[in-house]
Amino acid sequence: MRRAPATTPRGTADAPSPGLADAWAHPLLGRMLRGRTARRRLDQRHPWLLDTAVVLGVFLLSLPDVFSPDRHGPFGDTMNHTHAPTAVRVAFAVALAVPLWWRRRTPAVAYWVISAALVAQWSLGVWQQTGMATLIALYSLALHGSLRGLGWAAAGTAAEMTLAVWLLAPVEHPFLGLFFLLGTATAAVAIGLTLRIRRLYLAALEDRATRLEVEHDQRVRLTTAAERARIAREMHDIVGHNLSVMVSLADGAATLATNRGETSADALRILADTGRQAMSELRRVLDVLREERGQEEDVRPLGPQPGIHDLEPLLARVRAAGLPVTYRTTGDLDALGSGIQLTVYRIVQEALTNTLKHAGPDATADVTVTRDTGTVRVEVADTGRPAAGAPSGDTGHGLVGIHQRAALYGGTVTLGPRAAGHGWLVDVVLVVPPGVHQP
Repeated sequence: MRRAPATTPRGTADAPSPGLADAWAHPLLGRMLRGRTARRRLDQRHPWLLDTAVVLGVFLLSLPDVFSPDRHGPFGDTMNHTHAPTAVRVAFAVALAVPLWWRRRTPAVAYWVISAALVAQWSLGVWQQTGMATLIALYSLALHGSLRGLGWAAAGTAAEMTLAVWLLAPVEHPFLGLFFLLGTATAAVAIGLTLRIRRLYLAALEDRATRLEVEHDQRVRLTTAAERARIAREMHDIVGHNLSVMVSLADGAATLATNRGETSADALRILADTGRQAMSELRRVLDVLREERGQEEDVRPLGPQPGIHDLEPLLARVRAAGLPVTYRTTGDLDALGSGIQLTVYRIVQEALTNTLKHAGPDATADVTVTRDTGTVRVEVADTGRPAAGAPSGDTGHGLVGIHQRAALYGGTVTLGPRAAGHGWLVDVVLVVPPGVHQP
């Protein structure tokens, strides 16, 4: 309930999590994070740049194998010493690198094309660095492709690597070669799945934050509507009472004028009829603003709305609840109109209720109501600390009600922590309309 614009709600941290802030402030980590953000924006605008860079990087790494026929593989010399021509090795390098350009758009197709080219290359006893394209394709399939397709790809990779080491292009150390080949393939799949899960988790967090924001806005609107309907019902009682007094006086004056034979009797009767019509229209407006409630709530007992003189009983109940309260007034408050008196009463009531809920033990409150020329100022300050587990930052009926009631009289509302020491301050300044007085 306690939240104000440009202020820190009671019970919340004054600064963000220090871990992320320290990472951004670190010279190396901060540069890496900022560079990652810049690269992500560039990739979103021009995705072909990264795809082209990957293709060129893989192809350039294969150049030593293309122009060095004596290189037979990373796990010792191959058993079949087939020396493929340079054109064949270049063709295999191109066939393995180029499909990576589509690795994010069609990851499954790119993987199986690369896998077929790799099997053909190994069948000729050729080992090239371009074979890393299989790892990149597996990584992309784990990150962007379907999980079912990833399962088939993982099984196919294990089978073709086993065939390559033992049958297609046997090497001097088959166990070592198979261990490292399967290990790197597993690492590629694991990294892709990890990043995939991280993206799904971040997307779920963003969706949850969006839904919470929408729910928060809806809750604020519903609370505002409920408070406006409540204020309308209370103002109906006040305005209805005043209109009833005016109609009664007009009827009495019309009867007296008729008995005396004065010409003002007709005007007074018109005034009384106009007042009764206004009361009827006021009831219709209230029916529109009233929320649909049970029949037992629609039939409310009639009674006067509270005013300044009811603050003392209110403060007595608050003191009985365990909150010491001091109360000071300045100026002629009894001369205020019943509407603005009700507003002052409700503001004090909501502020003290908020203090009882959230200020914690050993808190005290100070209520000051001051009337100056044309304004009424209501200050409610407490000295408590937030109770453990007390909610903070929620938009409750009290905060919305204070703003709505102050808006009726062109007032300004200040809510937030006190400048000195612990505690919370509610400071409302209401503008008293000219000529408003207690009927």
